Amino acid sequence: MDDINREKEFEDAVNLYGDLINRICLSFSADTEEFKDLRQEVLFNIWKGWEHFLKNSKTSTWIYRVSFNTCISFQRKEKKFKKTLPLENVLDKQAEETLQTVEKYKTLFSLIRMLSYNDRVILLMWLDEKNYEEISDLTGLNRNTVATRLKRIKEKLVKMNNEI
Repeated sequence: MDDINREKEFEDAVNLYGDLINRICLSFSADTEEFKDLRQEVLFNIWKGWEHFLKNSKTSTWIYRVSFNTCISFQRKEKKFKKTLPLENVLDKQAEETLQTVEKYKTLFSLIRMLSYNDRVILLMWLDEKNYEEISDLTGLNRNTVATRLKRIKEKLVKMNNEI
């Protein structure tokens, strides 16, 4: 693949899956600066691997994996486990229609950040409307295991939210 086509494909993929990348980075970020660093790292890793991506799987699946693996590696290196996530500066203007919406996102992402890495992966894919089969394919877990874990994750989030 020549450089121009490679750049165009990469740019198209980032435009198409930018929101997905942002959501994954948000769930692993403690603040705006960390979000920016993490997003840059994810985009760099996607770019680095783009010419080696064989397209054996869907592009969204590959981007999910690169994004999550980058975020987990970044977290391990940084060892930052802050419990709050100031989203006011990160959310798109569309999502900032009301203060109430921002507060809901802040609460949701702060609760998601308290989950284990594996639970975050499963929940974020479910929030992105992936079905159990797709989540199973992406995580390597059995479909029934995915369903059970999702049920437990939801229960855990409700409990955590009630404790706040």
